[in-house]
Amino acid sequence: MAAGNVNPFNLSDSEDEADQRAEDGVHIEKSPSVGTQGPSSNNPFSPQADAEPPALLVSSTRTSPCVEGISVSVAAAAMTVALAETRVSVDVIAAQLIRDHYILTALEFHTELLESGRELPRLRDYFSNPGNFERQTGTPPACKEQGLGPGGPLNRAGSISTLDSLDFARYSDDGNRESDERVAESDTQERNKNYSSHPETQEPIRPLEKRALNFLVNEYLLKNEYKLSAITFSDENDDQDFELWDDVGLNIPKPPDLLQIYRNCGSALPSPRNTVDVAVGVESGELTGNYITQKSDLLQQQQTEVVEELEYQISLLNEEKQSLADYIKKLQSEIQSLRRTVSPPPHDQGSQPNPPSSSSSSTPPQPLLDNGQYLDIRGASEPDKPPTESIPPTQTISNPTHTSSQPHAKLKSRGTVVFDQPNRKLSPAFQQALLSFCKMSADSRLGAEVSRIADNEESVMLMLGRCLPHIVPNVLLAKREELIPLILCTACLHPEPKERDQLLHILFNLIKRPDDEQRQMILTGCVAFARHVGPTRVEAELLPQCWEQINHKYPERRLLVAEACGALAPYLPKEIRSSLVLSMLQQMLAEDKADMVREAVVKSLAIIMGYIDDPDKYSQGFELMLLSLGDPSERVVSAIHQVFIPAFAAWTTELGNLQTTLIPSLLARIEKLLKGEHGLDEHKLHMFLSALQSLIPPLFSVVIQNAPFTHRVNLQGDIPPIEVTRFPRPASPLQDIATIVGSRETLSALLILYDYQLEHEGTTGWDSLLWVVNQLLPQLIDIVGRINVASTTCVHEFSRFFWRLCRTFGKIFTNTKVKPQFQEILRLSEENVDALTGNGILTKATVPIYATGVLTCYNQDEDRKLLVGFLEDVMTTLSLSHAPLDSLKASFVELGANPVYHELLLTVLWYGVVHTSALVRCTAARMFELLVKGVNETLVAQRVVPALITLSSDPEISVRISTIPAFGTIMETVTQKELLERVKMQLASFLEDPQYQDQHSLHMEIIRTFGRVGPNAEPRFRDEFVLPHLHKLALGNNVQATESKRIDIATQLFEAYSALSCCFISEELMVNHFLPGLRCLRTDMEQLSPEHEVILSSMIKEGEMKVENRGIGQAEGSVSIAASLVGEDAKTKFLSKMGQLTTSGAMLANVFQRKK
Repeated sequence: MAAGNVNPFNLSDSEDEADQRAEDGVHIEKSPSVGTQGPSSNNPFSPQADAEPPALLVSSTRTSPCVEGISVSVAAAAMTVALAETRVSVDVIAAQLIRDHYILTALEFHTELLESGRELPRLRDYFSNPGNFERQTGTPPACKEQGLGPGGPLNRAGSISTLDSLDFARYSDDGNRESDERVAESDTQERNKNYSSHPETQEPIRPLEKRALNFLVNEYLLKNEYKLSAITFSDENDDQDFELWDDVGLNIPKPPDLLQIYRNCGSALPSPRNTVDVAVGVESGELTGNYITQKSDLLQQQQTEVVEELEYQISLLNEEKQSLADYIKKLQSEIQSLRRTVSPPPHDQGSQPNPPSSSSSSTPPQPLLDNGQYLDIRGASEPDKPPTESIPPTQTISNPTHTSSQPHAKLKSRGTVVFDQPNRKLSPAFQQALLSFCKMSADSRLGAEVSRIADNEESVMLMLGRCLPHIVPNVLLAKREELIPLILCTACLHPEPKERDQLLHILFNLIKRPDDEQRQMILTGCVAFARHVGPTRVEAELLPQCWEQINHKYPERRLLVAEACGALAPYLPKEIRSSLVLSMLQQMLAEDKADMVREAVVKSLAIIMGYIDDPDKYSQGFELMLLSLGDPSERVVSAIHQVFIPAFAAWTTELGNLQTTLIPSLLARIEKLLKGEHGLDEHKLHMFLSALQSLIPPLFSVVIQNAPFTHRVNLQGDIPPIEVTRFPRPASPLQDIATIVGSRETLSALLILYDYQLEHEGTTGWDSLLWVVNQLLPQLIDIVGRINVASTTCVHEFSRFFWRLCRTFGKIFTNTKVKPQFQEILRLSEENVDALTGNGILTKATVPIYATGVLTCYNQDEDRKLLVGFLEDVMTTLSLSHAPLDSLKASFVELGANPVYHELLLTVLWYGVVHTSALVRCTAARMFELLVKGVNETLVAQRVVPALITLSSDPEISVRISTIPAFGTIMETVTQKELLERVKMQLASFLEDPQYQDQHSLHMEIIRTFGRVGPNAEPRFRDEFVLPHLHKLALGNNVQATESKRIDIATQLFEAYSALSCCFISEELMVNHFLPGLRCLRTDMEQLSPEHEVILSSMIKEGEMKVENRGIGQAEGSVSIAASLVGEDAKTKFLSKMGQLTTSGAMLANVFQRKK
């Protein structure tokens, strides 16, 4: 048998097979531990030829028959050393059982693995495939060892349909399958019977065979245009799907069609599956001419299996070799330690040569130098080092190259320190930026000392010599951080765990309340310690110190613990990182009362999220994000947006949960808030929306990194730089898209292809972008339409969100994907203008958010024109449909906060001033009131006042009345005398012109405006204009014949006088205008509202007292007259009635009933 065809798992223990293998060139030496019981099995799980088992099973060693020169005895000796470190894989056991056809044993093994929760794919696939039990697929080892020649084993027809029908009685209990001659004879007869062509002797058709033939027959009928027959045939077999071959149930490729089978009926068809059928119990000499040529694909498969098994054996041997090498190094280290302990060498240099070692034998003796004998962590903070230095890779701590000729200076032999690397795909730039939040200091002299850990005894002495001069003068003056290098080096190299624990306890308690610089120094030392000793000692020695200080009374100490958890995260075992450390930080986040501690906890949690690779921790990370977002401290909330959310988003991106879970979860919470029965919680809305806003950069990164053009990215040649204003300013480096994707060059190349794809090739097949367009945007627009347009906070938050979304995804995306969806919802057109109902969506928050969040993203001429046209259309539509103007007002308020848009808004309002409809002109006049407060006085004088003067002479009285609030606001905010005089003249014309004497609505608007702007207006304007005219209006109201008008004027006058009563009023004005006006108003209230009459009487009495005592209590002149009422009963009645005033018109009529 050729060596290339040997199956290493088909090894038997019979003497004949052992001789056969020896003849084929496989040299096997008997292990001394076996004794005289014959050659030991190369596989402890193969069937034994002898009844007695080997004396020592574990001494046998798996060897590859194809590897020459490997002695079994040598391997057995190696296995004795590392006995506990080597195990046979369960997959190897399963493969052996299947190959040797121990089917029931394999099934029981499979069942036990399932019950223990460790399902094996090999056994699962084997027992779930019914094709494995149609024909014999394996070759018993006995036949493989009989040298059947190049033609392969003898084929015979399969007679086994299911696992239950397997005839295991053919095989003897001791593994010998050839002991019974009658088995071979019966198999020969069965094979001859199956080869017979007589139908009466054939077996009944099996269900799987019937389904396969049905499929082929239906296919034949369709191909040959027998469509009606095919339909009838399909109806008669309605339990079968003739469109899909897999529905047949056979785990085999589809066979040829019926025509091909008919044409080849006289010749042997190739097996549809790679199977081999063999006869059992037939001697090789009896074979005459019944060989069936084995196909090339079968041979190739066997060879592939052999290669795979040999590669697996090689990997096992390499692992054994590595473990033995480590064990040898460990023994050598112990021997050297014992030598130094038992017989310490003399200190006389040159009296004894260095013992031979890996470093001393290859390097000549040199003087004691302090270079190259330290582990330096400064690469984590030095910009000139590669980014990978700051990422804790697999660290190899090798022996120093410089040694001393002194015997005691022999270096310790150190192994390899390996840190658990998460199965993550973060870009080096993102990981570097994430680790930069671990504040460590290695730039100063002391930082350099802390970051270099001595690797041997002489280096400790050198370090002590450098540090002690600094320790002595400073230790008594609270400069205890000078002790950190000494403590760390001693803790690293001390052999006693108890002493190491005490030293680390001293380190964490070294300074009572460490400041920022001292904490950074301690953290630098902790990281150096971790990189030196490896993850096991970090878990066992450093973490307990953190746990002890988690509830310390000083916040600086708790802050040190929070920062240490993040700094040590890359150097901990991944199980501890995602369990104990995560739990510690979660507890501190929920319970600690200090803002700075919770801020550090959030940053450390972000680093944990950058290294965690357990998908089950996603929900815990999401809850931590929500908990941090709801923190009352701005510092904590800022940290969650700058550090935690970008790190968490990077992890969810790798899990594939960003678009499917994280963003939909936040949107669902926002929708739940909008459906709340107790009103909208604006704080929570801000919390969730700000989180969504922080997820925009990761979302865009997912879109461009999963686009159809990613394979075309070319970083060679000149790549144009990214425009400075292309993206909004990131809140932190972790939100910079260039950091997320890896570099600015990569981002620039992706952006070029991104814009080209959107503009020319479309979004077909671009699933990540289609999700944004078809799911995210419609849901956001629907949410926007349901928020309260009067809530300035909500409108502002959503406007900023859409602004950042559009700026991040670019102008082409905004113009082609975002704007069309808004325009479809708003539908601004003339046919939507209805005098009765109007366009409902135009009164929602959709209008201001679209105007301020989408249309202001870009500031080109065409963008400004589009914004102006949109606002003009909205103003016109709302005015003509008599709809509420809240949405337009919200747009003006949001845009008016930015001086850049003042000219644009004035352009929109001038369009309304010259509009043909009086309704539109009224709306424009009312919008001026909102705009005046933020516009500078130059624009007010040049653009606002002329427009208002134009409207104040409008033919429609309603338009003229609409200008009064804007004039009042100018009086309240402007300081230019000329401008104020123009406004005062216009208001005086409204009050003194005879044509307005009977204009009840005009008088109402003027009184309301006086009450609103009077307290804040210029004192001269209030004294010379407001108070005298209020007196005149109150006097005129006494003779008002219409009761309803008299009630309205009296109510407005009462509110105006109440507001002006808090102002300083001179004695002259008090006597001549204020008190007379109150007396006139009291006359009205005596007949209309007795409750108000009581309050007015108190105000009049208080004013008269102040006039009498002006000389004594002039300092009290600014105290509110209405603040001190005569009796608490009157105040209670007044407040209750005022509460009724604002409820309904019916209540108003009840309050102002004429006294009888």
